[in-house]
Amino acid sequence: MNRRGADEHRRALLADLTGVVVEIGAGEGSNFAHYPRTVTEVLAVEPDDHLRSIAIRRASGAPVPVRVVTGTAESIPAEDGSADAVVASLVLCSVPDQGVALAEARRVLRPGGILAFYEHVRSDRKVLAALEDVMTPLWQRAAGGCHPNRDTLQAISAAGFDIRDNKRFGFSVQPLAPRVAHILGHAVAP
Repeated sequence: MNRRGADEHRRALLADLTGVVVEIGAGEGSNFAHYPRTVTEVLAVEPDDHLRSIAIRRASGAPVPVRVVTGTAESIPAEDGSADAVVASLVLCSVPDQGVALAEARRVLRPGGILAFYEHVRSDRKVLAALEDVMTPLWQRAAGGCHPNRDTLQAISAAGFDIRDNKRFGFSVQPLAPRVAHILGHAVAP
């Protein structure tokens, strides 16, 4: 996935971030190498023990200080208004409740803070969107809770964020896999 273009997407996602960053659902730490030196600290939150152990190893090679902790997007272990940015990278598809996760992101962001998001989302093609709806119950069980039919951009707006920029594009994560809809952008906390 990274060799097929995801690394480029990650660089674009993180390029303009500064100060203290909270990354929710950090996974195995794929973003860590792409944080710019304008970031002073990353608090990487990951609930999965296996992925978190890999992330801890990757954090030592990051160009900025990264602290990996146990936690979820719905209960971020950070103080109110303590972050300049929150990063959600391929995670909002799998959280049980996007509204709760986005409310937590708002809670930890300072006013004017940035939500940087890179997510796969519901197709804007009717037939493909209907197929995603049909596949979602089975896909959730097979893919760690992933909902391929979520309208994440609408959820971000509904959570009170002001969308600053947003790019929608098709992306295939593996050879021969179909291109699915993704979004990459930034939103501002009120």
